[in-house]
Amino acid sequence: MKPINVGLLGIGTVGGGTFTVLQRNAEEIARRAGRPIRITVVADKHIERAKELTGGKCRVTDDAFSVVSDREVDIVVELIGGCGVAKELVLKAIANGKHVVTANKALLAVHGNEIFLAAQKMRVMVAFEAAVAGGIPIIKAVREGLAANRIEWIAGIINGTTNFILSEMRDKGLSFDAVLKEAQRLGYAEADPTFDIEGVDAAHKITILSALAFGTPMQFEKAHIEGISRLDAMDIKYAEQLGYRIKLLGVTRRTVEGIELRVHPTLIPNKRLIANVEGAMNAVLVQGDAVGATLYYGKGAGAEPTASAVIADLVDVTRMHTADPENRVPHLAFQPNQLVNIRMLPMDEVQTSYYLRLRVADKPGVLADITRILADEQISIDAVIQKEPVEGEEQTDLIMLTHQTREKRVNAAIAKMEKLAAVQGKVTRLRLEELGK
Repeated sequence: MKPINVGLLGIGTVGGGTFTVLQRNAEEIARRAGRPIRITVVADKHIERAKELTGGKCRVTDDAFSVVSDREVDIVVELIGGCGVAKELVLKAIANGKHVVTANKALLAVHGNEIFLAAQKMRVMVAFEAAVAGGIPIIKAVREGLAANRIEWIAGIINGTTNFILSEMRDKGLSFDAVLKEAQRLGYAEADPTFDIEGVDAAHKITILSALAFGTPMQFEKAHIEGISRLDAMDIKYAEQLGYRIKLLGVTRRTVEGIELRVHPTLIPNKRLIANVEGAMNAVLVQGDAVGATLYYGKGAGAEPTASAVIADLVDVTRMHTADPENRVPHLAFQPNQLVNIRMLPMDEVQTSYYLRLRVADKPGVLADITRILADEQISIDAVIQKEPVEGEEQTDLIMLTHQTREKRVNAAIAKMEKLAAVQGKVTRLRLEELGK
């Protein structure tokens, strides 16, 4: 049968892995897909390096736009990244009637609605398994495997850089800055790690999962995003003493008031499997009404793990290449005319539990003043720890866990606490998720 011809845009880490795995497993992949899949042209600005990587097995060019206009190319694989030229190339490929495979989570989270509409009009597919959690097939799981379920919530460790940093801070008791430098030295963190450590990368990914889970358009601009750069190693230690671990979590949840979409450091009970995901690994927990909780774990980045997802998409697109577009799996799991605009909850209206740490004067009546403030805001206390002051100091740490309450109540309580003469500096607030039923 006639091979499917692929144009590869970008042959960096993931592109190189994709080329290597596709060559190595060509026979097995062809048996699965029903026909050979071959990369016939690669576009990369570093032509000599691209020629070396491909070993003369395909054409190499530095003109990516010539690839998306090439009549011989059936599928375009976009591995350039970013939302600039990548968006132009993807839309041009679609306009030329080509299917697209991409690992570009930022592009989809920000411009996915426009891209999917264009693909629908041109009756082509846009596949993006590699955009979330690398080699973990979470897109297919949510879009197809759990199609019988009403998804209730998704919570994921979906950024390996931050998970590595938090694991090292917990294991070695080091500061954030010290571990970040080590992560950069080992190649787990970029020279400019802002997107990772400030939660933006995770927010792109949870935006995509939220749209798939609840049948809504992409709404990245409504996500609440907090990173880990201001996290204190002291809070990781206290959380451990209370039976919790801190992870940067992407959370999306369906409630009667709307959909939560948020990324932030989160306390998780250490008895949960997801709390024990260490190093640069990823894990996604999905709660469905029929199936209950399902956990997906694996490598969230790297050349061949991500290439695994890219090639899985190539196989899917190849299988469905000649199928009636009306019978293909919809881009966002739900039929395009069945997407709904459900209200996205502002963070003030989100309900969860909280960890509060206060530096307070070691004298009678302080705890009573603080609990009175919480009572006034209708916040119920779950646990309290007051540390013994260090010899010679007049202040100590007070740690409190609350039951579920609304964020705006906690904000109001913190504002009142920080006005107390006995409270020194700012109150540290972290959110807590039980991740049970």
